[in-house]
Amino acid sequence: MIMDREISKSEQSVGKLKRFIPAIVILALLAGGYYLLANKLKKTGKPSDFHIVKVEQGNIRSTLSAAGLVIASSERVINSPVSTEIQDVLLSTGAEVNKGDLILKLDQEFTGLEYESLADELSLRKNNIDKLKLQYDKDLRDIDYQDQIKALQLSELKAQLGDQERLLKIGGATAEEVEGAKLKLKIAEIEKKVLENELQFKREVNTTDKKNLQLEYDIQQKRLKQLGRKLKETQVKSPSAGVITWINEDIGKTVVEGEPLVRIANLNRFEIEATTSDRNSKALQIGLPVEVRINKEKMMGQITRILPEIVNNTVKFYVGLDEDNHTALRPNLRTEIYVVSGEKENVLRAKRGAALTGPTSQYIYKVNGNTATKVRIKKGLISSDHFEIIEGLSAGDRIIISDTEGFDHMEEFVISKDK
Repeated sequence: MIMDREISKSEQSVGKLKRFIPAIVILALLAGGYYLLANKLKKTGKPSDFHIVKVEQGNIRSTLSAAGLVIASSERVINSPVSTEIQDVLLSTGAEVNKGDLILKLDQEFTGLEYESLADELSLRKNNIDKLKLQYDKDLRDIDYQDQIKALQLSELKAQLGDQERLLKIGGATAEEVEGAKLKLKIAEIEKKVLENELQFKREVNTTDKKNLQLEYDIQQKRLKQLGRKLKETQVKSPSAGVITWINEDIGKTVVEGEPLVRIANLNRFEIEATTSDRNSKALQIGLPVEVRINKEKMMGQITRILPEIVNNTVKFYVGLDEDNHTALRPNLRTEIYVVSGEKENVLRAKRGAALTGPTSQYIYKVNGNTATKVRIKKGLISSDHFEIIEGLSAGDRIIISDTEGFDHMEEFVISKDK
């Protein structure tokens, strides 16, 4: 029988040590890894790697960015005068034109036939009007003659009544015969009044009818004149000097009356068609100052129109330029637009750069000697060139405004001299 032996204290200590060895090894590895990683993450920059600027006092304008397109401030659109086909195109987009220059030709055949038909119809109507006027005049004369005849009959009946009354006094006529003569006279008088009334009515009606006939003729004559003008307009000519910005070049294509054929821009005056995010729509107002940049040129203007609808998360507005005839302006030229939404004088500011991110409060690196230290700043107004510094820096401080993504994990780093 084997008896249990009591384990010594030294053996117990060794056993405990063996149990802790794995944990000690792991801790040592973690410490070593952290040391190596920390050393590896420590970076040293070169001055040429960064864009370093000074904080200064100055004025600043808060701006909203937008994309712009130069367009002519006045553009003439020539529409098809009739429904027809495009017969020939003589000029193309971009061509300069003078007033009266022939641009394209439309088919005249159908319009010409319509014009001839309307002219024949107008001649026929003129003949009918003349005939009706003669008939009206004849009817008036006939009624007038009847009235004159009735007047003579009245005179005769009055004479007969006088004779009957004289005969009645000497017994040569009866009272019934006298009454009969009086009745005939009254009937004749009424008949004359009817003729006079008819004559007056016919005169008034004939005058109105003649005016209506003449008005119908004038209307049709205007239609003929208008169709003649449209027939001439099938030879599409430039109404003014300018440049063709668009033309329908589909020869043989049928176009309906009123369909655009040509757009001609006056290149003496320009404006800007601009679009910006709908997030800026509430800040846009008519009259706000606008800075327009074309390459190195800067021009000032103001918002003149804002379209109410939002399309594809963008809002469109138009900018009138102070120098709308500037030599740098060209049709369809893309521009940078900055709408001035706010302005401050004598504030702390610095130039903008890639290090400037969205939030009002952010970290940025302040350079002191050859050390760049991370500091928190608070921003105010932001323009196209500068940003306002409300907290965290002072005038004369030097800061890095270029991208520092590779150093953002470090509270500070050293900027060594370029070799």
